[in-house]
Amino acid sequence: MKIGNIDLQNNIFLAPMAGVTDKAYRIICKEMGAGLVVTEMISSKGLYYKDKKTENLTDVDSDERPVALQIFGSDPSIMAEVVEKYINPRRDLDILDINMGCPAPKIVKNGGGAALLKNPSLIRNILREIVKVSNKSVTLKIRMGWDHDSINGIEIGKIAEEEGVSAITIHGRTRDMFYSGKADWDFIKKLKESINIPVIGNGDIFEPVDAINMMKYTGCDGVAIGRGAMGNPWIFNRIKLIMEGKEDIKPSYREIIHMAIRHLKLLCYIKGEKVGVKEMRKHISWYLKGVKGSNKIKNQINAIVNKDEMEKILVDYLSELDTFAIN
Repeated sequence: MKIGNIDLQNNIFLAPMAGVTDKAYRIICKEMGAGLVVTEMISSKGLYYKDKKTENLTDVDSDERPVALQIFGSDPSIMAEVVEKYINPRRDLDILDINMGCPAPKIVKNGGGAALLKNPSLIRNILREIVKVSNKSVTLKIRMGWDHDSINGIEIGKIAEEEGVSAITIHGRTRDMFYSGKADWDFIKKLKESINIPVIGNGDIFEPVDAINMMKYTGCDGVAIGRGAMGNPWIFNRIKLIMEGKEDIKPSYREIIHMAIRHLKLLCYIKGEKVGVKEMRKHISWYLKGVKGSNKIKNQINAIVNKDEMEKILVDYLSELDTFAIN
């Protein structure tokens, strides 16, 4: 698949998620077959005012390329200046993604994310100014609309195409749905039929077959996987196997625990032990979902502040599972 002038190995993407798709997890998902990984959502104002924490979120590794940097904001001039002065010189970034779909209250109350869906003319201004100055392919992430009384995703998609956006990702929910209910794949299909740029479908892909079904049903050019990839980096390769006509292979409990240990080490290497161990707690909870006896392990993990102790709990748990398997 190609987005703008960037060739991708496949059309199965890791969707951006705050607090999840950091550098460590993007590297892992890339290794596990993701065709494109996207950074956590980054504030354009934070970059504009040179906030250190915001700048740290833009750090990428050569192993995760091609990689997309996702920004949000609502001021066309600030966003364009950030693109021109900060993002354009970055040769380690391949694609610039604009978020206009995040439903989080703290983003929406400042006019960013999904709040922009209420103002198509502002969306046009933002996209026009960014595309004008960007030396990278620009993509857009949206939802169907603000609520069911103002579904305007088709209109936004046409604006994006007219303003030179290279591809659009559509989450089949309105902002007021957050992540409840069911994603509307019919709307994804309708958007695909309405515009000529690539459409990436997003929403309710938790099993490999979901991705296959979405692409068949909607005709979308690719899929972006968010919550379905949490603790489940294998989903990318499993989708690829099915697409290639091969047998779907689920990870064993041994593979799951070895991956969790690797993730722990990588996260601590990148962010330091204190932060890495703390952030790894939620990842381990996701990794171990459904694994025999994992509730006890999760409770132990949540009290750990030391990397070696956390690794020991996982190694001991693996031995315990091996014993169960033998017996």
